[in-house]
Amino acid sequence: MKLLKKILVAHDFGKSSQNVISSAIELAKIFQSTIVPIHVLPDDIENQKAMALLNETALTKLNETAKMIACEGLETGEPILVEGVPHEAIVRAAVKVSANLILVGCGETQKADTFRLGTTAERIIQKSEKPVFVIKEEILLNVHHILCPVDFSEASKRALQNAITMARKFKSELTILNVCEQAKASWLTSDNLLQTVNEEKCKEEKEKFETFLEEFNLADVNWTKEAPIGNPAEEILSTVSKKMIDLLIMGTSGRTGLNRMFMGSVTEKVVREVPCSFLTLKSEDVISLDLKTHIRDIEELYETAMELVDNGFFYEAIGHLKACLNINDMYVPAYKGIAKAYDKLDQPEKARFYRMHASDIMEKIWYQKIEDEVRKLRGSSER
Repeated sequence: MKLLKKILVAHDFGKSSQNVISSAIELAKIFQSTIVPIHVLPDDIENQKAMALLNETALTKLNETAKMIACEGLETGEPILVEGVPHEAIVRAAVKVSANLILVGCGETQKADTFRLGTTAERIIQKSEKPVFVIKEEILLNVHHILCPVDFSEASKRALQNAITMARKFKSELTILNVCEQAKASWLTSDNLLQTVNEEKCKEEKEKFETFLEEFNLADVNWTKEAPIGNPAEEILSTVSKKMIDLLIMGTSGRTGLNRMFMGSVTEKVVREVPCSFLTLKSEDVISLDLKTHIRDIEELYETAMELVDNGFFYEAIGHLKACLNINDMYVPAYKGIAKAYDKLDQPEKARFYRMHASDIMEKIWYQKIEDEVRKLRGSSER
């Protein structure tokens, strides 16, 4: 079972690239992913000898990277070496190789820089429909706390569902944030009226937040919710600092349905200034369940099912466990596994039903053993 099948890693051979590759390796180990390294050569070098030398050097480095990844016990795809504009070539390659995720460095910045996001990374986020994971310079991928801001849009639903699965896999905390942005004063509005309007708005926002969260199964996730009042971008950045967030996961199109060339003012400000690594999603999931088909071995089916339970795919797990029962309807672990899945889904009646089945079968097996022992004893006494 794979949740994140293929990662396309942009490798520019700069000093920060090693951290990008190390982060890709750590991520691939957690999700059992295949890593495909890519490097983009400039397409404006007219000297053929210089271009040939550059090509040879880059290919050697890419192959060395692929070998290093393989030495970590991971699968690698064929390294990609292309010419062109970096962000355009990377976005095209991600589609071509069916990558689930583009992983890229934030770019090397000067300490005095106000913004910490490089041009290439920002343009990849703007143009790619694939999820983009940006690794901050000199920060190791060590995820203990994830932040996911939501605005109830489809993009934020997608972001939160992926954040929940990643929190389970990383065994990290998850903070879900919704910011109530207050209406601003105008010469037409009195202070008292403005206060009343904002109080009502934030009350409605909190109710929407509660309703929104009901759509998600957060079983086995150590999570909290926050609903501050203020400017969304500033509150997101403040929460990242206050809670020492390691990974920010957010949707990149909000309520306005901005097209793929724009991120929206909130996302744009946040990704430029956020100090931690971050993951942006548009129309595709990072997490995509890839299951083996035609599994006939009951133990393999059961093991896959329990892995699905651990990762929060409870209905899929129930399907696998019922397939176990089609093979052997006396297979007690399957009944117990189904009961556990229904517990996670907060369906106690169904959980009790399957747990009772397991108990009944175990009782029958026990009595059968006793009867067998009695027969053996009778047979020996008659002789």
